[in-house]
Amino acid sequence: MPPHLSEADKADLIATAEALADAARAVTLVHFRTPGGIAAETKEAVRFDPVTVADRAAEQAMREILAWRRPADGIWGEEFGVTRGTSGLTWVLDPIDGTRGYLSGTPTWGVLIALSEEGGDKPGAPLMGLIDQPYIGERFLGGFGQARVTGPLGRADLRARGPRPLSEAILYSTFPEVGTPEEGAAFARLARQVKLTRYGTDCYAYGLIAAGQIDLVVEAGLQPYDVGGPIAVIEAAGGIVTDWAGGPAYRGGRVLAAANAEVHAAAMAVLNG
Repeated sequence: MPPHLSEADKADLIATAEALADAARAVTLVHFRTPGGIAAETKEAVRFDPVTVADRAAEQAMREILAWRRPADGIWGEEFGVTRGTSGLTWVLDPIDGTRGYLSGTPTWGVLIALSEEGGDKPGAPLMGLIDQPYIGERFLGGFGQARVTGPLGRADLRARGPRPLSEAILYSTFPEVGTPEEGAAFARLARQVKLTRYGTDCYAYGLIAAGQIDLVVEAGLQPYDVGGPIAVIEAAGGIVTDWAGGPAYRGGRVLAAANAEVHAAAMAVLNG
């Protein structure tokens, strides 16, 4: 169970999340769209899974802030692994979600931050989360009674779209192949039934669900740092995020994010058909 949090605690945790995002925003923008591009290594031998100096520097900057502001909290980061805490709370950090997009100069990558319950070998359920797109200056935040976006158009409340037939739904995923051949076939069944399918926006698509612009995001093969922040934001906006069987998704794997329970149920039936 998470520790009891007062309203002052919650305000401090939101302020900490914002400070983390500010720090990561500054670091990632230094290296974004540099002349000639930024160099990248690959984490895998079979496929190109890039990591850059910006990924590592952004996570390090966030870790330094947590060491100062929240030294008792745990950290579960993509680049530097797990630091155990004693508070019952864990920060889940993805310094650049969508490094392929970052390398390509597209403005749809983002910084993902989640505050989760302590969960043992993997983080527990997210209590609050944030999706930040530094280049366009847009930030989605959800949790502790808040669901808001701030950006070029100012500040607005987040509210996911209401129910509509699957034939009128807009579906997003990062990769056309989605995952394994079996998972790809399931996604293709769903894609044939919706109004519009688009690809390649990484974490930004989850923000679009929370902002009431699209209906579904379906992905597979994710890690906890890929989904903790988006889950908190979407749920705060009235949406729903589960795995493809309807169970918790905060530990990664197959993820089905939906604007409402009705479109979620319809999509899940097709994926499991």
